[in-house]
Formats: sequence, structure tokens, C-alpha cells
Amino acid sequence: MALKNKSMYAILGILNLSPSTGYDIKKYSDKVLSGFWNENFGHIYPTLKMLLRDEMIEIVDKEKDEKKIRYDITGKGKQELNAWLLEETIQQPVRSEFMLKLLFSSDAPRENVIRMLEDYKKIHQKNIDKYLILQKNLEQGIKEISKERACFMKAIIRKGIISSEAAVQWCDETMEVFQSS
Repeated sequence: MALKNKSMYAILGILNLSPSTGYDIKKYSDKVLSGFWNENFGHIYPTLKMLLRDEMIEIVDKEKDEKKIRYDITGKGKQELNAWLLEETIQQPVRSEFMLKLLFSSDAPRENVIRMLEDYKKIHQKNIDKYLILQKNLEQGIKEISKERACFMKAIIRKGIISSEAAVQWCDETMEVFQSS
């Protein structure tokens, strides 16, 4: 089975919410998707070009300098997005440099391993803070987000909070084991 370009579905999904520029797509990706999906300009612009070529998106607005091009999803793009949403989700293998390093740290000084765990814990504590801000903003209401869409966003945010809290708890437990052994 050929690998599909999942970036195209992230971009189609964002454009299905609102016409956007490449910059807007990146900003949305960084603010909303960052806990579970990453898009960078190196993926966004080639994918936009491909989606435009395949008539899944169209240009709806172009400024004079042509650097700010706003794209919108087409009927064909919506069909592709909806077909993908109905496909079975294939579980992707997790790739964690942190876990790989931890696994092979048995010869490293314990203080280095503990420092590595403390840094990892800080990342997840920051993620919790970020999710709580998103949750608060969503609860206060964001005019661009319908109640139906807010329900889905709340579910994603809650998953992020729970996962990050579990990571923090795991760090504490693991540091305790390493400190006592």
C-alpha cells in the first residue's frame, strides 16, 4: 500500500474551516495542531502546489506582491477529505528520540539521566499550561469556532491534558526509581 501524503489532509482540513494563506495554515498548525501534528513551511507550500495542480484547492485572493495567496478547498478537495475521514486509521509507530536515549542510558551517570527526565517533565508541564489556555479560550467562546467544532476541539485538548499529566507523573515515578537505586 502506497504511503499517502497526510499533510494534504491536514491542509484540506484547515482550508475546509476557512480560506487561508500558507502562513495562516502554519499559524493554525502551530497553535491548534501542535500537540499531535506538525506542519512546516517545507511541507505546506509544496503540498499547496500539489493540491492546486490536482484541483482540490483554488486561489481565492492574491495580493499585489503575490506573496499572500489565499486558498480555499474545492468540491473535489472536500470529497477527498471526506473519503479520507472514512478510511480506517492506521496506527503510526511512535518515534521518540527521548525514549531511545533513555533506553540506552544505562551507562550514563544517574544525574545526567535525571536531568534528562527533568527536562522532559518541563516540556510536558509547558504543554499542560498551553492546553489549559486553549481550553479556557474555547470555554469563553471563540466567534470563529462553532459549538459543534468546539466539541471536537475540547476532546483533542482534553486528550492532550491527560497525556501530558501522565507524562509528568511517569517522570516523577521514574526519577524516584533512579534516585533510589
